[in-house]
Amino acid sequence: MASKQLIDEYRRYLLLEKGLSKNSIDAYLRDLSKLISFAESKNISLEIIELHHLEQYLAELYDNEISPRSLSRIISGNKSFFRFMVLNQYRKDNPAELLESPKLGHKLPIVLSVEEIDQILSVIDLSTPEGTRNYAIIETLYSCGLRVSELTNLRFQDLYFEEGFIRVEGKGSKQRLVPISETAIDKIKNWFEHRKHIIINKGSEDIVFVSPKGKAISRITIFYHVKQYAEMAGIKKDVSPHVFRHSFATHLLERGANIRVIQEMLGHEKITTTEIYTHLDRNFLRQEIIEHHPRNRVAKK
Repeated sequence: MASKQLIDEYRRYLLLEKGLSKNSIDAYLRDLSKLISFAESKNISLEIIELHHLEQYLAELYDNEISPRSLSRIISGNKSFFRFMVLNQYRKDNPAELLESPKLGHKLPIVLSVEEIDQILSVIDLSTPEGTRNYAIIETLYSCGLRVSELTNLRFQDLYFEEGFIRVEGKGSKQRLVPISETAIDKIKNWFEHRKHIIINKGSEDIVFVSPKGKAISRITIFYHVKQYAEMAGIKKDVSPHVFRHSFATHLLERGANIRVIQEMLGHEKITTTEIYTHLDRNFLRQEIIEHHPRNRVAKK
């Protein structure tokens, strides 16, 4: 069975050699715990587990109606773990190497229109410190295209308001400079007027967005408020903080921004990750043609 020492070594491998973020490492270890539970139920050591055992394990997950996307992630994690075991001489082979991931359908991200974003912002109560903070959070997510984890880790030393940029630490601790709008800057400064009256916990002194108790705001709190405001605004889409990142990229592309620039601002390592927004752009262009082309306008009469 996997010892605590082995799991700790794997954690360090993911952090130091793979350069993964804490959230990614936690996801890998959660998936590994599922494999460990399966191996224990079959009384099989991970040092000797074979391909047919892993196929049985995945079949059981499939029977439990796990999504193809989650299954693909688990397979990728298994391959990573056994590569680590081979590298560290716990095994001579990687039994997961021949596992085939399920084919994933092309899933386009949810995007809000500018009007829908304004609707969400309009329901926030700016007479309260919490409302002022949350308005600044949503404006920053949309203005800069940040991941929610990048926003929760934002520090005062990362703000270059005079230059119009913020410094963001993305996946794998890679840093990038992202332009920030004057609107977002103003909303953050409004929040600072309330923040200075909060007693900040030790270790969170430099964190931009904190809770009323002086701790760094959590991802869960941001998810909760975003869902709440979307519902209050009557938005029927499944809105999460990441939707503002998708909207940021899509609106830039619709207005003619270069996809390489968008890739840089989003912190995507590969251009293929950013190219999903070109599919959304095609939908936008088609709608523009339907609404404005004279042939289509005649057909409507």
